[in-house]
Amino acid sequence: MSKEEILKAIEEKYDKLGVPVEAMLEGLLWSEPITYWDYIQTDALLGLQIPRTTLPDEMVFIMYHQVNELLFKMVLWEIDQVAKSSEISAEKFSKHLMRISRYFDMLCSSFTVMGDGMDVEQYLKFRNTLTPASGFQSAQYRKIEFASTDLINLIDARYRETIDRNSSFKNAYDHLYWQAAGKNYTTGQKTTLLTLFEKKYMGDFIDFMEDYNDCNLSRKFKQLPKEVQEDQELIKAMRHYDYTVNVKWVMAHYNAAGKYLGGSDGDLEATGGSNWRKYLHPKYQKRIFFPYLWSEEELKNWGTF
Repeated sequence: MSKEEILKAIEEKYDKLGVPVEAMLEGLLWSEPITYWDYIQTDALLGLQIPRTTLPDEMVFIMYHQVNELLFKMVLWEIDQVAKSSEISAEKFSKHLMRISRYFDMLCSSFTVMGDGMDVEQYLKFRNTLTPASGFQSAQYRKIEFASTDLINLIDARYRETIDRNSSFKNAYDHLYWQAAGKNYTTGQKTTLLTLFEKKYMGDFIDFMEDYNDCNLSRKFKQLPKEVQEDQELIKAMRHYDYTVNVKWVMAHYNAAGKYLGGSDGDLEATGGSNWRKYLHPKYQKRIFFPYLWSEEELKNWGTF
C-alpha cells in the first residue's frame, strides 16, 4: 500500500471508532518507541523466580515449571482457535492441533532439562519445603483436558457408568479421574492438596466445564460434516495430539518422577501425598480424548504401545 492509501485506511478506521485521526497521530508524535524488554516484559518475567531454600537447583525446578505454564497457555490459546470458531475446516483444525502437539513435543523433550539438570540430593532436600504443593495443582493443565474432550472421558473409570451428559457439572467434577489422587472415596476425606486446589479453582473449573461442554475439540470434530470427519490428515492430527498428551507427555513426566521419587528403598510419596505411579501411568487411568479414533486393541493396550 502507498503512504496515501495507508493514511486513508487509518482515517477510515478511526472515524468508525469515533476518534479524531489527528488526535491519534499527535499521540504517536509524543510516544516513546517500543523496546524488546518493554514488549516482552522481561524485567517482570525474570522477577518471578523466588526460591524457598538456598539450594541452587531449586531455581531450575521453579523456572522449568514456569516454562510449562507458559506453554500450557499457548496450548489453550490454540484450542480456542478451534473451539470458539463458528466455522472450521479440516485444514484449520489440523493446523491448530499440530501446533498444540508441537508444544507438547517441546514439553516431552524438555523433561531432560529438569531430569538431568537437578542433583537428586538437592531435590530431596528442597522438595520438603514444597509440601503440599504439587504439579497436580496446575489449573491450566486441567483446563486443557476440559477443552479437549467430553467430560465422560475424564471421569474415573470406576464411575463412568453412573455419569452421563444429564449429570450435573458438579457431580461430574466430583468424579474426575484426578480426584483419586487427593480423595478417599470410602471416607470422602480430601487431602490438603485437593482441598486447597478446590478452594482456589473449583468454581472456575465448573464454569469452564460448562463453557466447553458443547465446543471442546471432540465435540467440534463430531459437528463437522461426515466427509470432513473422514479426512485422513485431520484424523492423523487428532490421534497424534491424543497420544502426545495422554501417553508421551505423561510417560515423560512418569520417568522423570521415577528418577527422583523411586529407588531401591521403595517409592517416596509425591509432595501432594499421592500414589504418583498409579496416578501418572496412562495404563491405569486411560485418559483418552478421542476414543472413537482408536481401535479396540489400541484402547486395550493404551499406555503400553
